[in-house]
Amino acid sequence: MPTEAIDPRTHAVLSGISRVAVLEVVRAGTEPLDATAIAGQVGLHPNTVRSHLDRLVAVGLVQEAAEARVRPGRPRLLYSATAPVDDAPEDSYRLLAGILAGGLAGSAPSGVEAAVAAGRRWGSRLAPAAPLPLDAGASTRRIVEILGEVGFSPKVGEQRPAPEADVNAGSHVVIELHRCPFLDVARDHPDIVCSVHRGLMEGALERLHAPGVGVILEPFARPGVCLAHLTTPAAKS
Repeated sequence: MPTEAIDPRTHAVLSGISRVAVLEVVRAGTEPLDATAIAGQVGLHPNTVRSHLDRLVAVGLVQEAAEARVRPGRPRLLYSATAPVDDAPEDSYRLLAGILAGGLAGSAPSGVEAAVAAGRRWGSRLAPAAPLPLDAGASTRRIVEILGEVGFSPKVGEQRPAPEADVNAGSHVVIELHRCPFLDVARDHPDIVCSVHRGLMEGALERLHAPGVGVILEPFARPGVCLAHLTTPAAKS
């Protein structure tokens, strides 16, 4: 079924990376959020977030409502998405991802660094902090679980040399990624999308107290499959 044409004003509003991030936080919320709560998640000043929210409200992507309260004082303004994510056109998330990746690509090399940083924040949210450092095997199993939750359909593959791997690397595990959730965007912006995915694994590994595990991503190693190489330093003799 063809999706509804997107209003040109919406394209303009979503041209800013920060505003896309604000919209994604609002859409992901299980309940309406105020500007201060949103600002805490995207790392912006609340006044800047309010400005972005005003633009999103103006084009109908977000709705605002005054908080119902019985106490004296000015009620907070709460923000929510105008429709459940499931009711959005099926390519809407792809559109947002494309806008985000395109904006970051235009600022390379800092765009690649920003993509890695965004991925690390994502990974740190997905991986609960481990009470104790995990060994290489446990870290790999948890990373595979996280990649599966995100939608990569991962499986541990064959042992093989990692491209550009440190000659001093010890153990080496290859994880096959059989389904990229952002495949259409990755074809146009592989550096940005793959940097996000590398950052995702690095951020998760930090939360698992496995910072010594290195990540090398090999995009499109064969048709339909990308490879994630996890390496650990060789034991000192």
